[in-house]
Amino acid sequence: MEFKISAVYAGDQQVELTHGLSGNKLKTDLPPDNGGRGRTFSPTDLLPASIASCVLTIMAKVAERDGIKFEGASFEIEKHMQESPRRVARLTGVLTLPPGLTPKQREKLLACVKACPVSRSLHPDIKLEFEYR
Repeated sequence: MEFKISAVYAGDQQVELTHGLSGNKLKTDLPPDNGGRGRTFSPTDLLPASIASCVLTIMAKVAERDGIKFEGASFEIEKHMQESPRRVARLTGVLTLPPGLTPKQREKLLACVKACPVSRSLHPDIKLEFEYR
């Protein structure tokens, strides 16, 4: 599926993004560690946000299909930047699944982590270090 995301510089170091299918908007801001004010997501913040959202969305789809109670699942993810060259070097995080899952349900949901197309699109130099609870 192809669609466009439009980006327009909105001034004051912010960019407004518009989702082509829905028209929903969000802004990005320059992060404090790069001279900005960090009022909202920075462009590099969208990478870990995309991974967390992707993993939980895929898990939710599998859970719904298989009748697994999934409410309360969460993914806290942290971005670690490298300075030279400036880039995302590592993502760490904790994925917490809802209590009461059987070992088979847990295994099925954790398999979704590897199915995330965002993670699979990353350069192999970006380290992913996730804990599962």
